[in-house]
Amino acid sequence: MAERLTKSDVKKIEEEIEYRKLVVRKEAIEAVKEARAQGDLSENFEYYAAKKDKNKNESRIRYLERMLRTAHIVSDESRDDEVGLNNTVELYIEEDDETETYRLVTSIRGSSLNGLISIESPIGKAILRHKVGDRVEVKVNDNYSYYVVIKSIRNTEEDENDKIRSF
Repeated sequence: MAERLTKSDVKKIEEEIEYRKLVVRKEAIEAVKEARAQGDLSENFEYYAAKKDKNKNESRIRYLERMLRTAHIVSDESRDDEVGLNNTVELYIEEDDETETYRLVTSIRGSSLNGLISIESPIGKAILRHKVGDRVEVKVNDNYSYYVVIKSIRNTEEDENDKIRSF
């Protein structure tokens, strides 16, 4: 399945690829050379650890490059009165009689523990393009759903510290 990315996501992924190729790759190759120079490879833990780190970096580069090749670019622009990407939304969850605050992001940035909800998640799909005051059904699966009321929407500027989630 192709990821839905914003132009900002693409830029951050390209920056990570460049960093991994120019900095991390060189450090990993040097670490492998140093560990290999220590002698007998059959009992050289440092060599195997360095090789593992090098391979992990190369795997991450391939993963990010494949993600960019197959990505669908989505706009993070929305009307001021609608829930859209990078909006912070205050929701009243009727079932729990609680109010929660979430920020709607693309799936590669999603982190529910940090209040970042993916547009691919059930709640993200449900509230996208709705307005303040709307009562929205969040369908989790065929057997369970719940209702939320959108209490407020505010545009959130992207933070430089927003990281692309590493898998």
